[in-house]
Amino acid sequence: MPAATDPLPLLFTAPERDLIRRSLCMQFSQYPSAAEGILLRTWRGGPHAGEPKVPPTIRTMLERGLMELRTDGRWPRAHFTEAGWAALRHLAQDRRLLDPVQFRHLRQELGIEMDPDGSGQVGPQYAD
Repeated sequence: MPAATDPLPLLFTAPERDLIRRSLCMQFSQYPSAAEGILLRTWRGGPHAGEPKVPPTIRTMLERGLMELRTDGRWPRAHFTEAGWAALRHLAQDRRLLDPVQFRHLRQELGIEMDPDGSGQVGPQYAD
């Protein structure tokens, strides 16, 4: 049984953590929601025209079942699966990997922190 001081296991690789940080930090003066997924580009020409461009970091998370690809909207997005939400919650609990001040919105969405007005969770509720 692990001790209380043991670090949480790393469920994301370093490039995946970097992509998550870049995708979920403030953009255009707004905090993005993890529930909305990570926006993917699409091929404009050639044999793959209209298909999503899946970066290697997203591809590894897709292969491990942490994300799923959805193309039902205007733009394709990669969304976290239930296993991905649990891994993201573990990532957000480690203050060294995700800054609790910069990613407070994500911690609130995951239910780790309460809203300043005390209204509870912002985003979807997933069990560990």
